[in-house]
Amino acid sequence: MSSLLSQLSPSITNMIRLDHTHVLTAFHQYEIGSSERQKRGLADNVCLAIEIHAQLEEEIFYPALRVVADTEVLRKSTPEHDEMRGLISRLRNMPVTDGAFDDTYFDLMRHVMHHVADEETLLLPAAERLIPEQLSELGARMTRRRLELAGPRAPELASSVARSLGTGTIVGFGSMMLAGAHLLTRGKYANRLASARARFSRAN
Repeated sequence: MSSLLSQLSPSITNMIRLDHTHVLTAFHQYEIGSSERQKRGLADNVCLAIEIHAQLEEEIFYPALRVVADTEVLRKSTPEHDEMRGLISRLRNMPVTDGAFDDTYFDLMRHVMHHVADEETLLLPAAERLIPEQLSELGARMTRRRLELAGPRAPELASSVARSLGTGTIVGFGSMMLAGAHLLTRGKYANRLASARARFSRAN
């Protein structure tokens, strides 16, 4: 079963890239003029996705990479996750009507963009260069652990998705949170991520 999962799952580096793409794409569905219900649902979706993604990296990816490349960028990755968790906590305890809600959401995404840039330009290429033979098995481990983490939070996910239906994110988040096994080609991935980043730059 483990061998089959290794064959079916994307490598851990491609899975991380896929998570990044989903979060950035969902971020750009958020509109200041949307209804309170939709904004809350989308924010909850993004927050849940970031939480699970961060835990997966901290449990599986970072320890494997630390063995061969204990760099400054890697050492600051978990503290960056903690900063995101602080912003997530603020969002969850803040009514959507609060004047600071939109700014807090955008602040969270600025942190995400910075973190993604470091991972995709430094950490992921390092893993592909230094531990290429481990990437498939690590991807399978991440898939198994994702299902374990997402399962108990399925009602929370379903509720937030239902509230954000108007944003069109249900398919993307369902696949990311529960499957975690869709492998994008580099070309398709690059186009989607470049588009998301361009929209983010124009918005800021």
